[in-house]
Amino acid sequence: MFEYARPLQDLIEELRRIPGIGAKTAQRMAFHFLNLPTEDTDRLAEAIREARRRVFTCGRCNAITHVDPCLICADERRSDESLCIVEEPFNIASIERTGAFHGRYHVLLGALSPLKGRGPDELRLGKLLQRVRDGAFKEIIIATNPTVEGEATALYLVRALKGFGTRITRLAVGLPVGSDLDFADQVTIQRALEGRTELKD
Repeated sequence: MFEYARPLQDLIEELRRIPGIGAKTAQRMAFHFLNLPTEDTDRLAEAIREARRRVFTCGRCNAITHVDPCLICADERRSDESLCIVEEPFNIASIERTGAFHGRYHVLLGALSPLKGRGPDELRLGKLLQRVRDGAFKEIIIATNPTVEGEATALYLVRALKGFGTRITRLAVGLPVGSDLDFADQVTIQRALEGRTELKD
């Protein structure tokens, strides 16, 4: 099996460890880096080091931040009446881009996954339950991913939070516009059926 020069091969192997990056993409990225001016690669390496050194999770909501509390938790213009629960810090950006939500967030830092050995203890719900207990939230929006793990996590959260008397909702998930029914997975179709709405002329 053909291998590139050892330093280049090592770079390709490291790039392949990034989620979503396959062998060919890692190879193209590695050659791209080789063709960059030295100052560009130095700047990239320094940006990675700085992010790793200075970024951490918010003590209140678990979002990725460089200040504690994070900018969203510290923003007094946001509503304290709604709390949106997501799986990972990057999920916040997807919701924020819509401009439709102005409440607070809580990041679980994962989802239930028995096959990966990730049970309720790994979700560390103590902080979330304390926030709900101390807060004045009128609605809790569960925005876990529409996967088997996300659905299991949502059901677990409903059970854990139902004793607080707060309205609990689930982010609606259905078939994306322009998609083909044949390509939709079972969970998506099930959620689309459950969330169907009446058509009126």
